[in-house]
Amino acid sequence: MAELENDRFLRALLRESVDRTPMWMMRQAGRYLPEYRATRTKAGSFMQLCMSPELACEVTLQPLDRFPLDAAILFSDILTVPDAMGLGLGFAEGEGPYFEKPIRTEADIDALPIPDPEDELKYVMDAVRTIRSALNGRVPLIGFSGSPWTLVTYMVEGGSSKNFSRSKQMMYDRPDLMHKLLGKVADAVTLYLNAQIAAGAQAVQIFDTWGGALSTPKYQEFSLAYMRRIVAGLTREAEGRKVPVIMFTKGGGQWLELMADTGADALGLDWTTQIGDARSRVGDRVSLQGNLDPCALYASPDSIRREVADILAGYGHGNGHVFNLGHGITPDIDPEHVTALVEAVHELSKPYHV
Repeated sequence: MAELENDRFLRALLRESVDRTPMWMMRQAGRYLPEYRATRTKAGSFMQLCMSPELACEVTLQPLDRFPLDAAILFSDILTVPDAMGLGLGFAEGEGPYFEKPIRTEADIDALPIPDPEDELKYVMDAVRTIRSALNGRVPLIGFSGSPWTLVTYMVEGGSSKNFSRSKQMMYDRPDLMHKLLGKVADAVTLYLNAQIAAGAQAVQIFDTWGGALSTPKYQEFSLAYMRRIVAGLTREAEGRKVPVIMFTKGGGQWLELMADTGADALGLDWTTQIGDARSRVGDRVSLQGNLDPCALYASPDSIRREVADILAGYGHGNGHVFNLGHGITPDIDPEHVTALVEAVHELSKPYHV
């Protein structure tokens, strides 16, 4: 593998010194880029795009060719794992993802296989290998998975949900079944992330998109415990350097101390938590990633610059900060506003690392 030309991102996750705050964006390869839309049309569908290693590589590199970002993130979807478990993933136009065979009974859970990442999910591993080769050391590659709780909500609901009624009913009525299901999914995710690392991912992120829908006791029992289990089972060194783990619970700002105890190297923050408060709460136990409101990118470049300045000042001097959005970039953002964001982070962060 080629030597890394730019390792700011990996160094920041491990709280090592950097010359400026590194940055990447969740969903940085996406519909806001005209070149992505063109490749997506060529692929024919979103899943066909995910399942073509060459096209997944093409869209992963598109934002890096346009913006001087400090990391690439594998182009894929969190629902590849339940799809590989045989639930039949589909996407309805304007409705989002759905599963043809949702999980409703204990027999459904018992019948779930643990997919082999180099078999049922080989297209993802091939994409990781293709992207690493194409990057040729430009920047590190991030692998990722959904958290067990987040994946299970889709598996039980059969798709997206506003109040997770079926998932929470199972959690309250039959916690034994929910734990059995979460345990299987956690084992599958651990295998999946380790396979990504073996294929060339240099950091991994666990996306707990729906953990924030739980009460504190239920979050600890049904979301955090399984993320902790995954972190404990991950390969933490490859190619002679550490493989950092980022844990991101959207809406989880009240649980940062608990998350910092999981063994993760960094915590992602959404925009509802003040980054300075977060830093004072977790100290130097973990790095922090975030946390610009994605909707700030609708505003003028001057406004974006002010928001960047506020976040950098909030974090303050020193290392351990990766600049990011508080969630994924939205599809109708002007790419020129992303240019303004990246330029502001590059320029304004340098004095914090003197």
